[in-house]
Parts: sequence; structure tokens; C-alpha cells
Amino acid sequence: MMSSMPPSDNNNNKKYKPEQFRDFFRTMNDFIHEKPVKGFLQSIDEFFNSPFPSGAFPVEVQETEDEYIITAELPGVKKEQIRLNILPNHVSISVENKEMESKEDLNNHFFQKRVSQQRLSRTIPLPMTINEKLVKASYRDGLLTIRIPQVRGKTINIED
Repeated sequence: MMSSMPPSDNNNNKKYKPEQFRDFFRTMNDFIHEKPVKGFLQSIDEFFNSPFPSGAFPVEVQETEDEYIITAELPGVKKEQIRLNILPNHVSISVENKEMESKEDLNNHFFQKRVSQQRLSRTIPLPMTINEKLVKASYRDGLLTIRIPQVRGKTINIED
């Protein structure tokens, strides 16, 4: 006859002492705070704290009767970090993030300095030549909005 109970083992009745767990957790804590594990865990934190972990930012283009409206979601980005370039029939949006971190000892001597730079860019093609003098851009609450009027030429009626 089979039983659903695991087989009994006389050695399974060991009692663990709290100091055994304390030593285990102390060893694990030391392991996590030593390199290379500590550096690996920091890089994971930096990856998820980055505004654009995928390496790009979302852009949407809408065409109305009178204009093209380009919106880019840039949460956590300052206005000073955004660059817009207007090319003949393209709009380029670039975001640059520079961070500099340094640590000092008690005598104000630098002992660690880290500089990181991240630059993301998206280029949006449009089916017309852009008059850069008519382009308007605004940035509020992490949303960049670019308005590009559609320039229409004069319509010519064809005679019979």
C-alpha cells in the first residue's frame, strides 16, 4: 500500500540552532556587499532607474488637416537636456544625460570619480519640406510636443 506521506528518516529530526542561521545570513550579506556582486547589483539598479531602459523613448506622430503633431514622452528629463534639429524633411529629437559623481575623504581629497553619459535620439521623417521658422515646440510634465504646419502650395485650376 502506498502512502502520501514522505518516508520517515530518523536523521530528519535535527534541531537547528539560531547561530547557524545567523552565520549563514552574515556570510550571504558579506557576499552581496563584495565585488563583483555589489557592482553587478548596482548596474541593475542603474538600469531600472534610467528614464529609458530600452534605449529609446516613445514618439507619436499625428497628422491633422493643418499640421503634424509630434509628441515624445520624456519623463524625468529636464528641458535643458533636449535638443531639436530640423532637417529638410526630418525632425530629430535628442536627449543627453550627463552625470558626474565623486566621493571625497575627510580631508576633501578625491578618491573616486565617475562620469557617465547617455545620449538617445529619434529621427522622424515627414513627407514634406519643413519650414523651420513655423515650427513650435513646448515641453510640460515630461511630454514634448512639436507642431509643424503643413505648408500647401497654391492650387491651380486646369482649364479645358
